[in-house]
Amino acid sequence: MTSLPEPWMRGPITGVDPLCAPVLYAFQQAREDLAVHTEGLSIGQLWARPYGFGSAGFHILHIAGSTDRLMTYLRGEELSAAQLAGLGAEAGTGGMSLEELFAGMDRVFREAEAVVRGIAPESLAEARTVGRKRLPTTVIGLLTHIAEHTQRHVGQAISAAKLARVLA
Repeated sequence: MTSLPEPWMRGPITGVDPLCAPVLYAFQQAREDLAVHTEGLSIGQLWARPYGFGSAGFHILHIAGSTDRLMTYLRGEELSAAQLAGLGAEAGTGGMSLEELFAGMDRVFREAEAVVRGIAPESLAEARTVGRKRLPTTVIGLLTHIAEHTQRHVGQAISAAKLARVLA
């Protein structure tokens, strides 16, 4: 079986401005890397907190939740009560299966991808705010953070999965 190069080395994404494409590459990389590195984890391993670190399950759940919240800011909106409640519940959530976690993450990624595909290049410098303090950023700043934050938690999920396997 021939492995593909990483998503960003597979060429441009048709119909997507090159400055918006990195977030789509990050989503695809997350899907692929998490599928490989979490394959076969038991529920116990998925939610294990090796050495007190966050579980692989938490990081996958957080990728979906944070992407959803950041996309709300990208659209220039405030978080809903449900989103705020979800943020508070992420750390305590456990027991979801890998399939459920992936389905949730994929749903959020697909919704986000649709928004990103519709971003006009001339809007990249438009101002946006984040959080209750309404900290200043821009459309491209949010896109950059969404891609970076996704990959940061992918790495943490992979590390947690590897540790959970070794310590099981």
